[in-house]
Amino acid sequence: MAYKDYYQILGVDKNASEKDIKKAYRKLATEYHPDKTKGNKAKEERFKEISEAYQVLGNAEKRKQYDALGTDWELFQQSGHSFEEFMEMKNRSQRPRGPGQQYSSASGPGGTYDFSDIFESFFGGREAGFGKSGRDFPGTDVMGELHISLQEAYSGTERILDLDGNKIKLKIKPGAYSGLQLRAKGKGQKGARGTAGDLYVKVLVQPHPVFERRGDDLYMKADISMFDALLGGQVEIVTLSGKVNVRVREGTQNGKQVRLKGKGMPVYAKPGQFGDLFLTLEVKLPAQLTPSQKELLGKLRDTMNVKT
Repeated sequence: MAYKDYYQILGVDKNASEKDIKKAYRKLATEYHPDKTKGNKAKEERFKEISEAYQVLGNAEKRKQYDALGTDWELFQQSGHSFEEFMEMKNRSQRPRGPGQQYSSASGPGGTYDFSDIFESFFGGREAGFGKSGRDFPGTDVMGELHISLQEAYSGTERILDLDGNKIKLKIKPGAYSGLQLRAKGKGQKGARGTAGDLYVKVLVQPHPVFERRGDDLYMKADISMFDALLGGQVEIVTLSGKVNVRVREGTQNGKQVRLKGKGMPVYAKPGQFGDLFLTLEVKLPAQLTPSQKELLGKLRDTMNVKT
């Protein structure tokens, strides 16, 4: 299993602060977002890597676990065990073996150790497969996590999972949400002359640099000019389903919320149903004015009897 250096992916130091990590993620996510790189598969994969890295390093607890596990992180992710259980099995696997016992080994941050006990605990091994009685035993269930982007959750996606050399295609319907558990019946580990266990995959949707998800609704901020706020106009919004033009009413106040019906997330397993998108309009004032512009605004202020 290839080790992914999430710090390198985000371009930050291992001692980077939470603020620096978030800043680096937002910059890269904006640069490689699929809305800007449509059709470029390499950049789409880069975006997935960036989101995956932030999903871990942006969470204090996961970052602590990632730092502690090093090259064992991928193995832990696929194990379906808690961090404490994984560490206990890892420590147990480092204990000295009796004479004549040979196991394959791999290198990690604490030296060289074998994984025989770990794999037996993950996938059943002798206890789940071949008992002394020779009776049929069901195989072991396998559990893991799958990270997807918000865009993938919106459109639906699929993944090819490699479980002990077996390729398993997992389809995810539009509207998937964090915590959704998918079950692939009979795709777990095989038992001794018995039926195979099941594969359980928990879906985790990565945070998005623009949209905040609340249930099936989405929330975002949109900048409008002072003149559009005063006189009315329109602003172009890039939603997960494409671009839309939103009317800005005359006299719009800063912080005004606009609802775009049906522009939120698809409702999972309910085709044709969607949540809403809520825009918070933020009026942006010009940073600098020319003398003539100041004069014009001063005259406007006087006509409106605005007190300074």
